[in-house]
Amino acid sequence: MVEIIFQNRIDAVRFYEYLLARLEHNQDSENILLLEDRYIVKIFEGSYTEFFLNEVKNAFFEFITYVKRDDWFKEILAQQFYFTDDEEQQQILDILHSILEGKREDLSVFIREVNEEAEIREAIDYVFQEKISFSFDSFFTFRLQVFRQLLESYVEVSIDEYKMEQDYQMFVHMLRDFLASRESKMDILHLLFDEEITFFNQDFVEMKRSELTRMIDRKLLVNHPVYVDSTTIAPLLSIAPTTIFLYAKDAEAPLVRTIKNIFEERVIIKPYGALRSVQNGNGDQYSAENHG
Repeated sequence: MVEIIFQNRIDAVRFYEYLLARLEHNQDSENILLLEDRYIVKIFEGSYTEFFLNEVKNAFFEFITYVKRDDWFKEILAQQFYFTDDEEQQQILDILHSILEGKREDLSVFIREVNEEAEIREAIDYVFQEKISFSFDSFFTFRLQVFRQLLESYVEVSIDEYKMEQDYQMFVHMLRDFLASRESKMDILHLLFDEEITFFNQDFVEMKRSELTRMIDRKLLVNHPVYVDSTTIAPLLSIAPTTIFLYAKDAEAPLVRTIKNIFEERVIIKPYGALRSVQNGNGDQYSAENHG
């Protein structure tokens, strides 16, 4: 018999119900008993098959990795990093899940590679082979130390990214406020993202770097020297064009995204090659389209 003791009734019931759902069509599920008042789930020895035992162990693995994992993430956030606000926790968890789902390779490189499944399954095999009574929370704390450390590293990386995103949002709002107070010096500006970023006026004439530098509002660089890119963001904010036609191969590139976030409805994204077609002599119709 294996007896799993939980710290609270909710976890005991959750595991028992998860186990029954997983073994819904297995007649050996009658060997599972919930002692709800004592927070215990018992799995009795009997005539059940090896297949049944493997299914129980698989369900236990899934309960750890899918059901309880977010609980542990929240505990780490609250107890180790003092993030107790539900909304903040959820935002950090959203980042964390994007890493787990492989959507953030830029962040996953900061987390050491661990074969977490092998470690968890090995610990599960041990307690089931020993046929012992054990505490679920102690099992997590002592048997799954490497897994617990991995969860902590996911949380740490996600918190760092969350703080960076918060700083970025503050930066964007600050520059939007600056922009709102500016009088526009040009109605239309064309911005080409190539190996270098090139500015063109409304007549498609390239603006030299020296000209752009002269137009920069010095207060912008003095007040916000860390945040403001003096080659692109500072000239754009200083000119404060009514409309920016932005030509880029990748509309989701970080700097393109930042310009869109700051200037919002003023930005119109165009295909990268569109400006080149103007420069090659097909500009009359295109110019009329843009100005219209």
